[in-house]
Amino acid sequence: MDTEGNKIKKFLEAPKFAVCGASSNRHKYGNKVLRCYLQNNRQAVPINPNEGEVEGLITYPSLKDLPEAIESVSIITPPAVTEKVVDDAIKSGVKHLWMQPGAESRSAIERAESAGLNVIYGGACVLVVLGYHEF
Repeated sequence: MDTEGNKIKKFLEAPKFAVCGASSNRHKYGNKVLRCYLQNNRQAVPINPNEGEVEGLITYPSLKDLPEAIESVSIITPPAVTEKVVDDAIKSGVKHLWMQPGAESRSAIERAESAGLNVIYGGACVLVVLGYHEF
């Protein structure tokens, strides 16, 4: 079994990231995670059915609506929404999921792992791993 460090390394090797739960509210973690990717010169796509644009980027309602495949997805949603995101991720061919603290759902984790996805949860936050700076 992969260590958390190896799982994170594989996750971060993706050329582009989706952020499920992205928010235009700069105080919410869904916005901070998106900005963290951008601060680290990584391409990121915001996902939220209630937002049209976040940080100047077109926001898609769900993973199923993306015009291209995404390998790695950060999830910053309530656990009940995380379960739907995982279903969409499996159907969309996502390889890596990072459930940020508070987004975890035991059934979502089990479904994703059963489908063969690399799942990160219950530990590090992407903001800490990549380094996020508020400004």
